[in-house]
Amino acid sequence: MPNPSLHETCASPLRSLSPADELKGSAARKARFWDRIAVKYAADPIADMAGYETTLRRVQALLSSEQDVLELGCGTGTTALRLAPCTRRLLATDVSAGMIAIAREKLAAEPVPQLSFAVADADAPVAGQGEYDAVLAFNLLHLVTDLDRALELAMQALRPGGLLISKTACIAEMNPLIRYVALPVMQAIGKAPHALRFDADALRSAIARQGMDIVSVERHGTRGKDFRVFIVARKPA
Repeated sequence: MPNPSLHETCASPLRSLSPADELKGSAARKARFWDRIAVKYAADPIADMAGYETTLRRVQALLSSEQDVLELGCGTGTTALRLAPCTRRLLATDVSAGMIAIAREKLAAEPVPQLSFAVADADAPVAGQGEYDAVLAFNLLHLVTDLDRALELAMQALRPGGLLISKTACIAEMNPLIRYVALPVMQAIGKAPHALRFDADALRSAIARQGMDIVSVERHGTRGKDFRVFIVARKPA
């Protein structure tokens, strides 16, 4: 459908966007933010390497060479490159084409046959029904537009008995000065993305609302208070 003319736009100032158009607009805004910082993001060191390695070991123990795996919000692919050898195939996705371009450069320099990258938004369908044995979402769920919808789509992508494996920043558990002062200021000047504010209990409840069974709730951080919760949930068989 062609874009409305200037006359049409001005004549209908209160016309609301369709859900599909709102979703596209949200994806475009997220993509612009992450595209803009992709190079810096790729260069920044992992703040808690010991905690990151603990998470990797935990996830590797949950995967197998017989599994098809989907990663949502893969960023520049560092984690996907580490986990893909433990799978039959891993499709790693991100809303940012800039992030995926860097991930593909890494893959070209360090080929992993099981791994491929694609641009996709976690707030929209990425996979067919029951296509994957595991869905990974690391540092992502607080960044989606609609948590319930993103979880619903992740569960739909899983085969019966499949695992949702997530690690999520729980902003509601952060220092109030960060939540109510620093983060809003950073967002206002375009230095921080949209972010949902929930705690670990609220995230567990959201996952349970999709009919999934919580298998494990863990914290892997090694530096002070860890506000990133690691949750494994299983789709009923």
